[in-house]
Amino acid sequence: MNYTTRLIEIAQTLAADWPRFMERLGPGHGDRATWAYMQKLEELATAEFNEDFSEKCISGNNGLRVDFYFPDEKTVVEVAMGLRNSNSEFERDILKALMAGEESVKRLVFLTKPGGIARTNCPSARAIIDWAQRIHDLTVNVIELGVAAETIIDEPE
Repeated sequence: MNYTTRLIEIAQTLAADWPRFMERLGPGHGDRATWAYMQKLEELATAEFNEDFSEKCISGNNGLRVDFYFPDEKTVVEVAMGLRNSNSEFERDILKALMAGEESVKRLVFLTKPGGIARTNCPSARAIIDWAQRIHDLTVNVIELGVAAETIIDEPE
């Protein structure tokens, strides 16, 4: 089983059924909605995989956690609902994956709301993604939830 692909399918299905998922709810309401969505996603994923891959500390004792880590696939998945905003944790999430070490993480997948792909295609974000690939062999994928699109995630080599 490709855990990453299956998690994306679960996240897409959950987003499609989630009330007001596409709406910008603002501080407070949006934070609570994101927290509730993440709790449900973690619950569904744990039930599906018979193992909890969520909230993993993968880079030593620094306390930085990633949303999901699939060690056999060397993949981190960050659910980044605010990625479409200019003030997001995009750079921090890439740094967390890099700090785990190039042998531990080969791919970082961002699951985001529509607008995340456009945001990560701006010159500064594109430069960071290209640098992570070139220097650290980290592939970064951005997948928008709630958008009808074919999602194909290749297994890392």
